Amino acid sequence: LQLVESGGGLVQPGGSLKLSCQASGATLDNYGITWFRQAPGKEREGVSCITSGGGSTKYADSVKGRFTISRDNAKNTVYLQMNNVKSEDTGIYYCAADGAPHAHALCVTTTRYPYDNWGQGTQGTQVTVSS
Repeated sequence: LQLVESGGGLVQPGGSLKLSCQASGATLDNYGITWFRQAPGKEREGVSCITSGGGSTKYADSVKGRFTISRDNAKNTVYLQMNNVKSEDTGIYYCAADGAPHAHALCVTTTRYPYDNWGQGTQGTQVTVSS
C-alpha cells in the first residue's frame, strides 16, 4: 500500500484547502486513515482520523470545527477539508494507513503506532497559511 498526498498550497488566513490522500497498491476499504502534520521545528502531530468504513472520526482539539475528514472508497481516496485556516496550520501534511482489525471500529491519531505505510517514501503535501 502506498499513499500519495496532494492539494496543499498557499492560502490566506480564513481561507480553505482540500487535501487528498490517494492510495495505490491496495484498496482502502480495510484501512483506517490518519492525517498528520509537521510544522517547521516541531514534532509530527495527529490531526484527524477516520475508520475504514467512515463511520467514526476524530479530530485534534486545534482543528475541531474547522477541518472535516471524509473518504470515498470507490475512488480509493481520503480527504481533509480545511476551512478557516490559521497560520498555525502551516506545515507538511501526511496521511497514514492502519489495516489492523480494529480499523472498522476505531481510528488512532498517535504517531507512536506502526502504521502500514510508515517509511515508504511518503512526501506529504505542503500547506502554507500566510497573508
